[in-house]
Amino acid sequence: MSAIVKSIISLGADGIPVDIECHISNSLPNIVIVGFANKTVDESKERLRGAFTNSGLKLPKKRISINLAPADIPKDGASLDVAIAVAILAADKQLATLPQKNESFIGELGLDGTIRPVRGIIGKLLGGRKHGIQRFYVPAGNMTQAQLVPNIELVPLETLQQLYLHFTGTAPLAVIQTHDGIHIPTEESTTSHDIDDIVGQAQAKRAIEIAAAGGHNILLSGPPGTGKSMLAKAFTSLLPALSHEEMLEVTHLHSLAGHEYEKLITERPLRAPHHSASHISVVGGGNNVRPGEISLSHRGVLFFDELPEFSRSTIEALRQPLEDKTITVSRAKETVGYPANFIFIATANPCPCGYYGTDRVCECSPHQINQYMRKLSGPLLDRIDICVNVDTVEHEKLLATTSEKKSIDDIRQRIAAARKSQKKRYNDSSKLNSDMTNHDLRQLSFLAPDAKSLLDIASQRLDLSARGYMRTVKVARTIADLENAKTIETPHITEALQFRAQNTLEL
Repeated sequence: MSAIVKSIISLGADGIPVDIECHISNSLPNIVIVGFANKTVDESKERLRGAFTNSGLKLPKKRISINLAPADIPKDGASLDVAIAVAILAADKQLATLPQKNESFIGELGLDGTIRPVRGIIGKLLGGRKHGIQRFYVPAGNMTQAQLVPNIELVPLETLQQLYLHFTGTAPLAVIQTHDGIHIPTEESTTSHDIDDIVGQAQAKRAIEIAAAGGHNILLSGPPGTGKSMLAKAFTSLLPALSHEEMLEVTHLHSLAGHEYEKLITERPLRAPHHSASHISVVGGGNNVRPGEISLSHRGVLFFDELPEFSRSTIEALRQPLEDKTITVSRAKETVGYPANFIFIATANPCPCGYYGTDRVCECSPHQINQYMRKLSGPLLDRIDICVNVDTVEHEKLLATTSEKKSIDDIRQRIAAARKSQKKRYNDSSKLNSDMTNHDLRQLSFLAPDAKSLLDIASQRLDLSARGYMRTVKVARTIADLENAKTIETPHITEALQFRAQNTLEL
């Protein structure tokens, strides 16, 4: 007696189908699971025994062989429990209706027969849909996230007995059809910093406006207490809301990393790991490979406060995601990839004590200053589009009421208009100026002849690399978009070079 039931497992950020093959033979009672299963999957044998007994179901007193195909892909987690249980019931001919090829079963069994939610449900559903699976039997605790995936059929499950009664025709379960445009309740913004609350720093505010409009990476350098961290934390308040597709991506990644099975991520993430965080926690990995802070900041902001204080290996690990918008985590057992399309914001002091080049006395030796700044390599700085100095603010201005504040609504409107221009230019709602390829730069940057001549001369004098040259054009394109200009003119290049020159001269 044999049966095949489909399930889905996570492989990195994606989901792939797995065939649960069950064969029951007349031999000593035993359950054997093969197919590159880890300890968690193998322990499902005990969960199955308890769940069957407490659900009033008959577990065959024979040899039950379970094969998880394809057998060369490692299987982990408890999400295969429900599919294994259904395969046993089908092979033992206890079901009146057999599962179809376009149906998949996902869920963890409790000893009492309840079906518990699992991590990474969105990726599993997307992976299954891509492979032609239309109906998914999922834990009721995963339904909040599962309904984000459009154009599939969902059957929420609470207990194994409930599933058994459905396939015997005794108590059919309701089928939920998902669709595009599902209403998603949004939470009130939790951002505690407003750019209007920051005194002075006009150039830095202009820099973060440009960065938010074009998705550019930015480095804020200056002595302690000048508002660098406040500027970085206020950055997300300038960004537009997540689209439905972006919510899907972000919620899925956060589900893979934690146990928030019912939480929807409706705001752009701001991830700010401490400089003492381990390399794996930032990059991703571990025994069971999971996304790190780099991937959890996808579609949002990754903030490194005091960048030179991070380990050299962690800083250099940023090279790939800053360039390719993805991160590849390679381990002995497997290699997986996660999306990592974020805006990188970093702050840095001029020296370990923070007061080199200011009015206060610097206590650092030249060797200490040199070692401090050597952590920031040229290739990394080349990938940072905007670098700006944040100077000390005079004390008498801190509590003064001034009229220099710009309405944050006006800034948001300019950023939204600039992003609308980019969407029209690239015919892609998620592509920004920072994502332009070399081909895009040649065809779509619309660089005026005078502006190009200035850029050529300045790049030679500033000794810009080829990457630095191209990134200067990207920043200038964003500045032009903020002014609703079709072509990049000389003033746009001049302002972009001011931010680029800081990379070369100050650091």
